Amino acid sequence: MSTFTRTDTSVLSQWWWTIDRLTLVCVIIIAALGAILVLAASPAVADRIGLDSYHFVRRHFVFLPMALIVMVGVSMLTPRSVRRLALFVFVGSVLAMVAVLFLGVETKGATRWLSIAGFSLQPSEFIKPSFAVVAAWMFSAQKLDEDVPGYAIAIFLFVVVVGLLMLQPDFGMSIVVACVWAVQFFIAGLPLVLVGAVALLFILGGFGAYLSFGHVRSRIDRFLDPASGKGYQVEKSLDAFENGGLFGRGPGEGRVKEVLPDAHTDFILAVAGEEFSLLLCLLIVILFGFVVLRGFARVFKDSDFFVMVAVAGLLTQFALQAIINIASTTNLIPPKGMTLPFISYGGSSTLALALGMGMVLALTRVRPGSQQLMGRRI
Repeated sequence: MSTFTRTDTSVLSQWWWTIDRLTLVCVIIIAALGAILVLAASPAVADRIGLDSYHFVRRHFVFLPMALIVMVGVSMLTPRSVRRLALFVFVGSVLAMVAVLFLGVETKGATRWLSIAGFSLQPSEFIKPSFAVVAAWMFSAQKLDEDVPGYAIAIFLFVVVVGLLMLQPDFGMSIVVACVWAVQFFIAGLPLVLVGAVALLFILGGFGAYLSFGHVRSRIDRFLDPASGKGYQVEKSLDAFENGGLFGRGPGEGRVKEVLPDAHTDFILAVAGEEFSLLLCLLIVILFGFVVLRGFARVFKDSDFFVMVAVAGLLTQFALQAIINIASTTNLIPPKGMTLPFISYGGSSTLALALGMGMVLALTRVRPGSQQLMGRRI
């Protein structure tokens, strides 16, 4: 692609010269590191539960190329096409989440997955990026045309999405969706009175979840009372970081993957810390930070209000998911089962993240009329 010239009018050439190539490369590096870590962590997990050693590896190496194709393909879309795609995915995800309540497979006390042709699909993963774009569409519609009740529609859709998530139940993902929606509403010009109301609603919702869901209460109690124990997985995760130290024990020498049920998903960073060193963990954090900060720096120079709100929501979701996973693994917050973007094993999560990042790349491309200039890329 580097042989493309600026005078080339082909679709691929135009895509190459308008895409944020640094962000694209960083995401690919993150995905490559994830492939290595899944290869390191998952065979021990598969052996422990009676599966073929490379069961998860094979599946991950099927989903990962698909995800990269989705990301690149979506990144070629125009903002209008991104809105249409988001609406289509949102409607499909809502219908699938309703179907989950009746046909879903229960795992660890939650019903979040549909079994399709031997693969498990988690529709709620796809609701996150699609709802962020649809909500941004509604916020911008009211901002630009007072006759459109965009705020009311966005609030209604938010209630529907969170309601479906709580029925599964999935309190952690509800928090992520709520935070993304709140950030977008704030950028769209939410009055200060409503800012206070939303903050109060979040606090009351947290207390309600604590009182209503036993697993939420148990995790928070253990976190607030160290004497009661950190929880098995968190304790083993912290041991792994301590054993790995600054330079790690070496590839294949880790032991945490042999005892942690979620070593290839929620706690894969512990495997990275034990086998490949604290330095690799820091590199992963730096890459995540670069992608998020660069995306915000680019989009806030754009003159399109929809683009600004949509990208802010998508990047907030990406950052929150990474922060929650890392903080849970290191006992900085009560543990919440959430994958590390493009690092953890998980088909639905990887494809949904690719969809969201593809939308970010599409919306931050240099376009006529935006305040980004071809020759002055950030």
